[in-house]
Amino acid sequence: MLKPERNLLSVALASAIALAAANAHAQTADAQDPQEAGEVAELETVVVTGIRRGIEDAISTKREATSIVEAISAEDIGKLPDVSIGESISRLPGVSAQRVAGRAQVISVRGLSPDFSTTLLNGREMVSTGDNRSVEFDQYPSELVSGVTIYKTPDAGLIGQGLSGTLDMQTARPLNFSDTVVAVSGRYQESSLGPAANIGDDGSRFNASYIDQFADGTIGLSIGWSHSNTPIQENQVGLYEPWQAIGDNWRPGVPEGTYYSDGIKALRRTGKLERDGVMATLQYRPSNAWTSTLDLFYSKAEQVDTANQFEVHIGDYNGGFDRLDVTDPRINASNTFTGGTANNVYPLVRGMYNSREDKIEAFGWNNDFSVGAARVVADVSWSRTTRDELSLENNTQLLPQPQLDSVELDIRTDGFSQLVPGRDYSNPESLYLTGTIYGSGYGKTPRVEDELTAFKLAASLPMDGFVSDLDLGLNYADRSKNKRQPEGNINLGAQGDTAIAGDLQYGLVDLGFAGVGYIPSWNVPGAVARYMTFNPVEDLDYLIPKAWTVDEQISTAFAKANIDTVWGNVGVRGNFGLQVQHTDQSSSANYWDGSQPVGSQVIPIIKGKTYTDILPSLNLAFLFDNESTLRVALARQVARPRVDQLRASLEFGVDTTTWIPGASGGNPELDPWRANAFDISYEKYFGNRAYVAAAYFYKDLRSYIYTQTRDDYDFTDQVASWLEANEVPPGVVIPNVGRYTAPFNGDGGKLQGLELSASLPLDLVFGDAMRGFGIIASASFNDSDITILAPENQSSVGTDPITLPGLSDRVYNLTAYFERNGFEARVSQRRRSDFIGEIGNFSGERTLRYVVGENITDAQVSYSFGDGSALAGMTLLLQASNLTDESYRTYSGSKDRPLERIEWGRTYLLGVNYRF
Repeated sequence: MLKPERNLLSVALASAIALAAANAHAQTADAQDPQEAGEVAELETVVVTGIRRGIEDAISTKREATSIVEAISAEDIGKLPDVSIGESISRLPGVSAQRVAGRAQVISVRGLSPDFSTTLLNGREMVSTGDNRSVEFDQYPSELVSGVTIYKTPDAGLIGQGLSGTLDMQTARPLNFSDTVVAVSGRYQESSLGPAANIGDDGSRFNASYIDQFADGTIGLSIGWSHSNTPIQENQVGLYEPWQAIGDNWRPGVPEGTYYSDGIKALRRTGKLERDGVMATLQYRPSNAWTSTLDLFYSKAEQVDTANQFEVHIGDYNGGFDRLDVTDPRINASNTFTGGTANNVYPLVRGMYNSREDKIEAFGWNNDFSVGAARVVADVSWSRTTRDELSLENNTQLLPQPQLDSVELDIRTDGFSQLVPGRDYSNPESLYLTGTIYGSGYGKTPRVEDELTAFKLAASLPMDGFVSDLDLGLNYADRSKNKRQPEGNINLGAQGDTAIAGDLQYGLVDLGFAGVGYIPSWNVPGAVARYMTFNPVEDLDYLIPKAWTVDEQISTAFAKANIDTVWGNVGVRGNFGLQVQHTDQSSSANYWDGSQPVGSQVIPIIKGKTYTDILPSLNLAFLFDNESTLRVALARQVARPRVDQLRASLEFGVDTTTWIPGASGGNPELDPWRANAFDISYEKYFGNRAYVAAAYFYKDLRSYIYTQTRDDYDFTDQVASWLEANEVPPGVVIPNVGRYTAPFNGDGGKLQGLELSASLPLDLVFGDAMRGFGIIASASFNDSDITILAPENQSSVGTDPITLPGLSDRVYNLTAYFERNGFEARVSQRRRSDFIGEIGNFSGERTLRYVVGENITDAQVSYSFGDGSALAGMTLLLQASNLTDESYRTYSGSKDRPLERIEWGRTYLLGVNYRF
């Protein structure tokens, strides 16, 4: 049952709604129409700038929409206030973000994971640099985006709609401007963690935008460029998963039944993220009957980082030299190991290098025609992403073997856990690349490609009666995504064990935050090239399932009737309609059959299915005389399965004791997630200056996709291949059906939520004394009875049913701002309760983790010089992100069993904007 917690923000929001409505009503009642008083009314044009301009534009978008939406609008060209568009989106009502590398990268809408939403750029679905569909929002520079609209309810004409929401990022339209605009800006950035290894603590951001009109306003051009160079500085302590209840003498010195983790590490990650983005739009409007718009977008991001890491295995494995001996163990009331001295361990000093290059290319050409009274739109689009990675590791230990150690352990939940070694690990000449318990090294070279081509043709026909016009359209989208992940051991060269030479050393890094002290850092790729060999392959049994291609062709037809009428004294706007989606999905991959002759063990497999969804929708907005709007929406919604779940790759075999075939892998025959949705929203507006709103949503998920084991899976083709290479005893018959562990469609459930939001300039409530002050606030409360099993993640989330990934019961956002006479200041805070998040594990696959709720606070102050100043057009600004130095924490089932604690520190930016 939905039980909104009565906290300060939710009470304040409810009070604001009542107080603002009462005060505004009183002011309206007391005001006298100057025409009625016999006075001459003189109209004055008020130009709104700065923070208020962005807020009022966003309110106007929300108010005029026929669906339930949330919006962001830049206060000026290139002036969304955040580093990435993900930061800005995460402050909207009903939206939350998960940080990756300190940046808001993963966006959840209405408590559902990113798998349930889709992202558009100028109304066109975008591909993703990740393994699945969800867009990594830190790939989109905020300076190149003029606004974002989140459609929480779909309409029949919305192509690429998601189940939880559809996020549409927009770039500037040059013919919407009347003048030439040239804007440039630069920012200097610094991390509070300071420099380490070969990486400093400072970075920079630059961007430039140009908008102009030519040929008597019939041609418009906008070009934007953004460059950023961001330092990566991170402190982390991590413990191995799973935390498990150990048996008698499993870990000598630790009592039977104690929950225990088998390893712990501390690291300082250092690196750089360099990103360049370019946006261009060319518009041609020779008459009001034809507008042609060409959009181009390009982004390239290169991230290189190294985890300089001290690690110790405390699970009774040190290479076979002696057994673990834990002395003075400390066990808490829930039977969890919280500290002691681990003796006879053999620590490693590791260099974990990762290089990643992402590219996004997008093209779109839209033509909008008037044909008589009808309007015709033709749109063609193409987008492609590529991701290339290189992961390398070096493992070093003290030699000669064994150099066993005693490490003091203190497992904490209120700070970094401590691991204090007895030996000194700061001398690089004493640490050798050698065959440790984890080998000398391991490497991977993943590559992901995602390409999408789409065509759309639509027409809008005028109608008589309560239906103002009728929209009809067709859309065809062809998407192909493939992943390859060659891997292999990094072996020592002919020289054997060796220390890493001084010319490859970067210097010492301080792990004092975890009690370790100093350890060396070095050039990992350089060490691999000089001392080691690395030949990645992808044809081994455990690598075959990691390579796959998924293809989708989606044909969509829609009809939408738009309503613009009056029922009695109430204005009514909205739409009702039907969208029909026909999906043809398939996957090509390979599977491994170890019983086949050498050279024939990799066998191709192609599978897929087709299905059709009929999606009715209704959106009604009732417009009352007091600037109140009541919105009601009904819809049938779908979200296509995760791309990696659709892979055809699998691992197959026949149990020679039962002669039953079995396998694990993906499932190209999945149906989508499907849901029936109801929404209702009450919104009170005060012109475009302010609004207060309360919304409720309910989703009945008819199915959910999660990993299951089924006993009746058809292995006819695989069994036939197996029988060609294997003999079976007389009388034994191998059945064609067997046990398959893979994603399957299962039972769904209910999801509901309550959203309160307000945007108020405080002078509207308290009068002129508060002129310039304002708040934007929201509180969201989510509840679901859906639980799923995640056996592939049982080491981190256990074997019991878990809640929906991405679902926080409570999400709060608050921005307080002040703007007057060129001076602006704002403080923003976003909070969310605990949730199950997604991270990439060592194997490059998705892993679920319990994530501790976060409270992130950012601030910005700026001053813009006025028109009478010699510096007119210039704005100076100072920004600070993560002011409270909030860490990112994960745990295994119970918070006293931590997995990770990551600190990215505060980020400070000093900058200047100039608009010519």
